[in-house]
Amino acid sequence: MRHTISIWRTLAAGLAGGIAFVLGTFVTFRLLGGSRQGAEGLLFDPDTQHPKVITVWKELEPLPRILENPLIILGGMLAFGIAYAFVYRSIASAWTTGLHHRAWRLGLIVWLGTVFAEFMGPFNVLHQPLHLSVLAWAMWAVCAVAEAYALVFVLDRGLSKGREQGERGPAHRSTVVEPQA
Repeated sequence: MRHTISIWRTLAAGLAGGIAFVLGTFVTFRLLGGSRQGAEGLLFDPDTQHPKVITVWKELEPLPRILENPLIILGGMLAFGIAYAFVYRSIASAWTTGLHHRAWRLGLIVWLGTVFAEFMGPFNVLHQPLHLSVLAWAMWAVCAVAEAYALVFVLDRGLSKGREQGERGPAHRSTVVEPQA
């Protein structure tokens, strides 16, 4: 039996995922990391952070858009959530069913994109110390997993009833030869 997922449900799942991602960034980077103006936090302590990172993030005009006009960046995060919902929708049938299996896989996909950007930006260009980059990568993991769980929960809700946990989706072709009756 093939399940079809509506565009509206995909959009709703993407928005749910995007909102979870935004909330994740608020808790990790804003509250703990100290990305807001006037705050130090774990990522902006002058005793441990490279001065170039602090200067670019908090002093050099124009400041990052997330600080000057956060709605643009927050809207972009929601748009990426919707994009990930369409990506997930196109590949989910090849994955093992179950919220946890699928959310962790999707979370890894989202996380890899954020880590690549963090690796090429703060670590490479701004010379952020490795231990702070690893901390930032962990913070991105929180955001990515939150997004993935919200997205998979909304998109898959009710679609895998009647199938056993761990069974593969309809597009999966087994590589095990089954005995003929």
